Amino acid sequence: MADSEAIGLLELQEMIRDGVESAVPDKLWIRAEIASVQAKANGHCYLELSESEDGRLLAKARAVIWKGVYFALRQYFREATGSDLAPGMQILARVQAGYSELYGLTLVIDELEPQFTLGAAEMERRKTLEKLEAEGLLDRQAALSLPDLPYALAVISAEDAAGFGDFCTHISNNAYGFKFRVDLFPATMQGESAPESIVDALESVEAAGGYDAVLILRGGGSNLDLACFDDYGLAFAIANCPLPVFTAIGHERDRHVADIVAHEAVKTPTALADLFIDCAAAEDERIGSYGNRLRLAFAAKLSAMENAVAMLEQRIKAADPRGILSRGYSLVTDDRGIVVNSAASLSKGQRLRILFADGKVDVEVK
Repeated sequence: MADSEAIGLLELQEMIRDGVESAVPDKLWIRAEIASVQAKANGHCYLELSESEDGRLLAKARAVIWKGVYFALRQYFREATGSDLAPGMQILARVQAGYSELYGLTLVIDELEPQFTLGAAEMERRKTLEKLEAEGLLDRQAALSLPDLPYALAVISAEDAAGFGDFCTHISNNAYGFKFRVDLFPATMQGESAPESIVDALESVEAAGGYDAVLILRGGGSNLDLACFDDYGLAFAIANCPLPVFTAIGHERDRHVADIVAHEAVKTPTALADLFIDCAAAEDERIGSYGNRLRLAFAAKLSAMENAVAMLEQRIKAADPRGILSRGYSLVTDDRGIVVNSAASLSKGQRLRILFADGKVDVEVK
């Protein structure tokens, strides 16, 4: 082929650009997943979008939100969803296809639909719940028993998290003075790496042994911040944990898949601290009731013994000759002190002694 028949790279790129711009002249709404996102210091936001099916990558493309649009669009998206754009997020975006001779195909985003992102997360959550139910894992944790007096608690949380600090302060300064062993197993508690990090921490707890329960703590956050707690792999690990797993994730309105498969879920770390304090208080009350019952039983036994002694004293007192003599009777004995109870047994000249209440008299039988 002659060199005269070849075209330059620039000319080829211009042809592709013209083809792209003529094929897609208008803005389009597209569905895609964010593979990566970077907000630059110059104000522009660069993304890589992708589409997958059954774990297989089907397509990917570069995208950009120019700084003139990005600030307002980010604020709007954050207010609607409670989160910034992040990897793994499903988005519905309005784009203009553009082609650069230097940078290739780029999709310029000028609008986002946050409700689509929230709806996609909810749909994925429902699929996860259906899968767990089909596998019989939703109620597995509920079958486990918590010891009557749980003491050793393994906590999975971010080391510097305010929720973990609140939990430790609340459970340590309880009004009863109960003592607990609290060991932290640090983990990432938000973002796409959180499920794997929490699962690793669960495995570390199981390997360490000696714990009564596992506590997964995280304070509040947006729906998308907490979406990691709807992850199937994390829910599977919680359901199959041999120890009772308790969760304190998010706000009152939130209920994540991790909460549903856990042994029990409360809404705040301090509420979870109260749960274990209440367990100790209930056991303390139960043991105290045994003490009360023993004291009552001992008091009843002692009272019965005292009554028996009193009755015996009365019988002894009733049989005491002095009591008989005080009622006007007298007692006759021979010279050996043996009671004489028959006149026929006496003989003339026999010496006797008659006892009265106020004295005695020696006599002789005539």
